Amino acid sequence: MSQTPIPNGRRPLLAMLKVQTIGFLEVPTKSPPFTLPELLRSFPWNRKLNPNYEKVKAESQAWFESFHAFSPKAQDAFNRCDFNLLAALAYPNASAEHLRICCDLMNLFFAFDEYTDVCDAQEARRLADIVMDVLRNPELPRPQDESVILIGEITKQFWLLAKKTSVESAQRIFIESFDTYTTAVVAQAEDRVSHHLRADVDSYLEIRRQTIGMEPSFVLLHLETELPEGFLSDPLVKHMTTLAIDMVLIANDIYSYNVEQARGDDGHNMVTIVMSRRSLNLDEALLWISDYYDNLVKSFQETYVALRERLASDTAISYLEGMAYWVRANDCWSFESERYFGKKGATIQKTRLVELLPCV
Repeated sequence: MSQTPIPNGRRPLLAMLKVQTIGFLEVPTKSPPFTLPELLRSFPWNRKLNPNYEKVKAESQAWFESFHAFSPKAQDAFNRCDFNLLAALAYPNASAEHLRICCDLMNLFFAFDEYTDVCDAQEARRLADIVMDVLRNPELPRPQDESVILIGEITKQFWLLAKKTSVESAQRIFIESFDTYTTAVVAQAEDRVSHHLRADVDSYLEIRRQTIGMEPSFVLLHLETELPEGFLSDPLVKHMTTLAIDMVLIANDIYSYNVEQARGDDGHNMVTIVMSRRSLNLDEALLWISDYYDNLVKSFQETYVALRERLASDTAISYLEGMAYWVRANDCWSFESERYFGKKGATIQKTRLVELLPCV
């Protein structure tokens, strides 16, 4: 399952790596701590780790490092985020071969995210076009003028491996959903450059559901198998999918808020939207979001039960379970990696107390 590394000597993918672990350097702060809501306290799907995690992590990490996309220091920060752990928690039942594809995708996602978070909309569009051209034409050699950008080659190697074991319907859905994702990321870059804040929670969720990248991630739940005809277009399945996406993105926004506000990069975050549009302070906004989230959890479980009562396909049921594990995985990974809380994740997961970082 190894993939061909590219030659050394190409310019790094990122001129400025914005790895969010930088927010948890030991910085003195006088602000009182704020409390993270315990979002999944009544969620019945527990943490489950893929037994192939360590082996596949080593393979995927070595593959990604072979691109020399980051400086050694930046690569170390990227590794401490451990996106392979996220994949192993999100796809706990995947085979080693399948998990490798999942790990590679998570690394691709976050590399693309790191780059587009520090570039303007025009550059984000150019990178999005490169990625989509690769997904649609992976066998074609990349143009010479792309030699300084590694995202095309990373995407190509990921997709060629994924195509070996994926059914055609999954390939088609993945390309369509990834196109939606990259287009939304460009819109996010436009918002950031223009300092545009979405008008309300609903309009924010409309774009955030795409920039979180969950739709292409969910495709990997059925990458190797055909789902029953009409399953994904079932209104109840679509509703459950939206609920799962919202649960992932809201948790992600809450856990990433501290480092984002410290960098002044929190415009694309639900906490900021709620604080601004509802005239609430941080504690009040988190309480409002927690109540909102509780309703999502309740509706998700009710929808799951309703679907289980009429579904006969094991593949379909496995897909629903997969979305639930993704919700739990995102929550666990947020504390177990160093992405948002540095080495304090385990303690913060227990106490729920976070010191507000000063702006840097």
